[in-house]
Amino acid sequence: MSAQILRLNKAGQAMEWIGIEEAACLYAKEQVLWTYGELSMRLHGGISRLTGKQSFIDIASVIATDGEIHLHDIQTPKLSNISLFQRDRHLCLYCGKKFGRSMLTRDHVIPRARGGEDTWANCVSACKACNNLKACQTPEEAGMKLLAVPFRPNKWEYLALANRNILADQMEFLTKGFSHHMRAMS
Repeated sequence: MSAQILRLNKAGQAMEWIGIEEAACLYAKEQVLWTYGELSMRLHGGISRLTGKQSFIDIASVIATDGEIHLHDIQTPKLSNISLFQRDRHLCLYCGKKFGRSMLTRDHVIPRARGGEDTWANCVSACKACNNLKACQTPEEAGMKLLAVPFRPNKWEYLALANRNILADQMEFLTKGFSHHMRAMS
């Protein structure tokens, strides 16, 4: 997997992960307003017939780009099992054991059959055994203790959950936007 560049809007809000080629285009179009962290990559171009030198663009791992700021830009994307399991650190939030993705399930703290919603704030990672034991009950009714309070990650937290290969300076930048929920789980 190639390195990802963290793209911010001009206000410094985390927006998305982009590839190095897309980042190079933003540099070439002079849309990069400022950067954060170390220069992470050098992309080489062609050799000039006039000078005989090869062109290059140095690309930072975090770039802020020009453009309008829209309210939808800071919303959290939809809930998915992969992101949920990453938020919960691949732990069953009932027994506390770590599991691989194939052994985890999405558990609704308030069961859907009883009016619970399929939202970040009502879902936790649960191993298959704990989910079956809990069945269509609340944790209290099943006599099971919930080890952490489920929460909806903000955009910064979601971006951290969505990329497995985050560079140190990218993570340093993202953690500045983490809520106390995410900091407690780190």
